[in-house]
Amino acid sequence: MFLIAALGNPGSKYAMTRHNIGFMAADYWLKSLGGSDWRDEHKAQTKKFKIEGKEVLLVKPQTYMNLSGESVVALMNFYKIDRANLLVVHDEVDFAFGTIKMQFNRSAGGQNGVKSITQLLGTQEYARLRMGVGRPSHPDFALADYVLGNFSKEEQTNLDKVLDTASDAIESFILEGINKASTKFNGPVKLEP
Repeated sequence: MFLIAALGNPGSKYAMTRHNIGFMAADYWLKSLGGSDWRDEHKAQTKKFKIEGKEVLLVKPQTYMNLSGESVVALMNFYKIDRANLLVVHDEVDFAFGTIKMQFNRSAGGQNGVKSITQLLGTQEYARLRMGVGRPSHPDFALADYVLGNFSKEEQTNLDKVLDTASDAIESFILEGINKASTKFNGPVKLEP
């Protein structure tokens, strides 16, 4: 079984914020597959399904970003999922909006949800899909306020393209593995000007 952990913060207050691009990717992907119903378990919303015979557990932790590991690791233990089959989908301030990058065995950097997962797993040896949200344009703008802010109108125009590409990258990870997925999808998504 594969566990796709999409990170974000629960609640309508955070629904369209940059920090929730992981949740958005999960919702977009599930909708594209014709699903919508989530189940509550282990402090998360989950959905189980199969893609070409491969079992998938799609997860949106409901613990708030900084405690994401509590939910993700509990589900990995409950379903006995190997970390080779874990993909964490999250926002990345070090990449411009519209850039995605799938990587394995990387440090958390400043991403607190990833830090929580790494700490509770005891290793950073797992795959991540880092979805660029950029940084604030002014140095005095607090990073926390930026990631908890909504996407700009220009970004919102291109959000579906980014989420569609992320969905394809997630499926490629499941069906073809991280090497092929990263070769196919790492880099900027073609956006409308």
